[in-house]
Amino acid sequence: METGTRLWEIDLFRGIAILMMVLFHTVFDISYFGIAPFNVSTGFWRYFAYATASLFLLIVGVSLIISHDKAMQKISGLSLTLKFVYRGAFIFALGLLVTLGTWLYLGDGFVIFGILHLIGISVMLSPLFFRFRKLNILIGLACIAVGWIISGMTGPAILLPLGVMPAGFVSVDYTPLFPWFGFVLIGMGAGEFLYTTGERRFKIPQIPEFIVTPLSFLGRHSLLIYLVHQPVIILLLALLTGIKVL
Repeated sequence: METGTRLWEIDLFRGIAILMMVLFHTVFDISYFGIAPFNVSTGFWRYFAYATASLFLLIVGVSLIISHDKAMQKISGLSLTLKFVYRGAFIFALGLLVTLGTWLYLGDGFVIFGILHLIGISVMLSPLFFRFRKLNILIGLACIAVGWIISGMTGPAILLPLGVMPAGFVSVDYTPLFPWFGFVLIGMGAGEFLYTTGERRFKIPQIPEFIVTPLSFLGRHSLLIYLVHQPVIILLLALLTGIKVL
């Protein structure tokens, strides 16, 4: 089930996270457009959203360790650092496109610091944390604790990336560094246990190809799917229900 130098289990779990995300956003859109009365702000669907984001970010952390260890075999020093800075900046720039798109489409509630912004900043910050290796699990738990402590605090909008919100702030996707960067760090720490120099350190049970292949495909194209899935969902809902989406 190997695909070149890729670790198929990473793609598989990323594919699972993508399916969870698409499901949640479909339910969210059905509620948002008043098609059916789903409650996505509390209860099951809120925890489902938390689980989806947590899985995504844990995978980001593990993937960073694998990528770092493989890159170390070819480059080092500033070149190694810039690899992650540039990659993170690219993802953050895509987050800014999401900001622009949601501002034009939604107005109030548009995405200022969503999960793409978070992942982009996390990747750019990762060179500062590779040195801590397994200790990143403890640092990540501390980051989550800080997020819990400051949850609900109000302050100027410039502090939004940290988890401090202006009074009355609303966004359809808000994923600040505290606590969510903590999950990336935990993933980085876990990656040190699970992988060495980019190779897995554990045995995987045999999984049928008909399960692995489609999920891995989704995982390999997760960024593209993230960018296009909401317009596709909204268009399909409009075609199926006749709702006005513009």
